[in-house]
Amino acid sequence: MNADDLINQAGRIIEGARKGTSPGVFTEALEFLRVYAGEKSMFFKNLIALPLIADNVAKRRNVISALEAFIRYTESGLLEGISIERKAQIDVVTDFLSQATILLDDREVHPAAPTVITGAALEEFLRNWVDEASLDLEGEKPSIDSYAKVLRKEALITKQDIKDITAWAGLRNDAAHGQWDKVDDRSKISLMLEGVNLFMRKYGARGT
Repeated sequence: MNADDLINQAGRIIEGARKGTSPGVFTEALEFLRVYAGEKSMFFKNLIALPLIADNVAKRRNVISALEAFIRYTESGLLEGISIERKAQIDVVTDFLSQATILLDDREVHPAAPTVITGAALEEFLRNWVDEASLDLEGEKPSIDSYAKVLRKEALITKQDIKDITAWAGLRNDAAHGQWDKVDDRSKISLMLEGVNLFMRKYGARGT
């Protein structure tokens, strides 16, 4: 859902709570916030603490309060969960990918060059994400793999993402260490560039 859809759905649940015509409004609100605000959000945590309250009027009142706060949060653009600084950083690495695309399309440039740039953009994207989320590398040396590992530990990326990132990091290392024969296939590097681009678009708006 986009922001407008989320606001409309939250408003619909609020209306049901105000009228008191929907017996499942509390459960609906709880599930809505779990899915769209997240289990770690205070919107969800505050509401899930209420089932012990027997008074349905109190439950409806808290549903309305939580969802109204969620609407204000969404209207302000904060639901994206991404700071201005992080957005600027993402814009920079996106520019890197644009440069890599231009180089990959230039037949006079060896594919190793856009491979290194794409890998650098990926590493910067992951590093910024880890920093924004205040995650600890637990003594690991900063690298694409260590950033991916800690993000996966926090369930911020999937197992498939880890597989993809490992493959991209391998190509980046081949190019950086002069293993030209492993990065001379433009179609393979094109898939890497496309994959990194999609990965960044998928997670860029989520931030932490």
